[in-house]
Amino acid sequence: MTTHVQRLAEFAAACRDKGVPDRVRDDVTGRVLDVLGNCLAAYAEPEGDAGPAVLRAVRRWGGVEEASAIGSGDRLPAPAAALVNGTLAHALDYDDTHLPSVLHPSASVVPAALAVAEATGASGAALAAAIAAGVEVCNRLGMASYLPEARNSLFFEKGQHATSICGTLGAAVAAGLLFDLTADGIAHAVGVAASMGAGVIEANRTGGTIKRVHCGWAAHAGVSAAVLALEGVTGPPTVLEGRFGFFQAWLDGRYDDSALLSGLGERWELLRTVYKPYPTNHFTHPAIDCALALRAGGLSPDDVEDIELGVPAPVLRTIAEPREEKTAPRSPYHAKFSGPYTVAAALHGGGGLGLSLDDFAALSPERLELAKRVRCVADERASEIFPRAFAAVMRVRLRDGSTLEHRVDSSRGGPEHPLTADELGVKFRANAGRALPPDAVDALLAAVGNLPSAPSAAPLLRLTVDEHGTWREEARGGAQSQSG
Repeated sequence: MTTHVQRLAEFAAACRDKGVPDRVRDDVTGRVLDVLGNCLAAYAEPEGDAGPAVLRAVRRWGGVEEASAIGSGDRLPAPAAALVNGTLAHALDYDDTHLPSVLHPSASVVPAALAVAEATGASGAALAAAIAAGVEVCNRLGMASYLPEARNSLFFEKGQHATSICGTLGAAVAAGLLFDLTADGIAHAVGVAASMGAGVIEANRTGGTIKRVHCGWAAHAGVSAAVLALEGVTGPPTVLEGRFGFFQAWLDGRYDDSALLSGLGERWELLRTVYKPYPTNHFTHPAIDCALALRAGGLSPDDVEDIELGVPAPVLRTIAEPREEKTAPRSPYHAKFSGPYTVAAALHGGGGLGLSLDDFAALSPERLELAKRVRCVADERASEIFPRAFAAVMRVRLRDGSTLEHRVDSSRGGPEHPLTADELGVKFRANAGRALPPDAVDALLAAVGNLPSAPSAAPLLRLTVDEHGTWREEARGGAQSQSG
């Protein structure tokens, strides 16, 4: 009898051996572009301390030079490069999101695949197939954890980070394909990876930088699991559905078999993964949309007496609780997980596609003052829609006693309002331009567009290095000062 992990491994091997549909391959190109842009943007971010810290750590470890750390020029062992790049990809909370599982697949899978593709000399087509398979497995594991009665993932109900847990297994699939493992070998890589995935999401509520490392560690663990499988370490054949397997350990045995395996290779959950227009927790996006719409209609922050923000009940714990933390976030990064602060930022007006990274460079006294006037409540309609889409309603009481209201049933960038290719280009140029000069940004954009036909994926990473950058020098200095 074929087990769940064997089914997934056979699907992955078929992606490599038979190719993936054109629409899937084209979608993967967009994922790579988004990840590279997010990684490069993290270099110039004042709060990007997790990336430099991780780079300093892996420099201490040393090892065989196999793959590149994006933007730094460092050559590292493939698992270490995946750790750095996955951390950068997730550091700004600007990475893509799959619905309704509400996880961020690309930030783990793409860095793992890039590291192994460079280490093995794989072609662009092989890289694209590996990413497609890895993201699909990651998303389906997330889908299997979704509880319709709770309208939420059981991972999140238990305080676990589905992104890093499922991302570890998806990264192992992508890495295993690029190491040219057979279907049996890929199944063993996933079986090994299942003992490595982890992630606690308390940092969403009360701060700390560890969450930024979650996708990096998932990418690192996925590559490491594939290397172990390549060298002969094996995993249990019932690692997913077994009595002491993945679903029992993480989800108390409650999972959706059909969501995991139905239509595998025909219905692509990869294509349901949406891009973020704003560099904040995705749960805040419909509220930002409401605030931007009211601002466009003439609302001034000075006219606001108070605001009631209605959101899906399951997201309150992330963007509204504890209230004292969300109305007075501890740092600009913490502010990205605050419903009140992101609403205040949007009402004051932002850059980019509505709010940009520059809007979170520092905490603004004016926005903090307005955030105190925002109350977050559960909204029945938004709760009914969640998590198929992210919805919100904003009711504003003005100082003159009048009221305004705006409702969004699917946030910008979501299933009903996907970002256009031009908007993705705007996002990439803004992100990559924080670390690279314009001509280098153009070259990188062209290289990613040509990736499916490229004989080797390795040159792509070299295009992310700006010899005049300062971030990596600061990271080096930190390493030297710590090591003496």
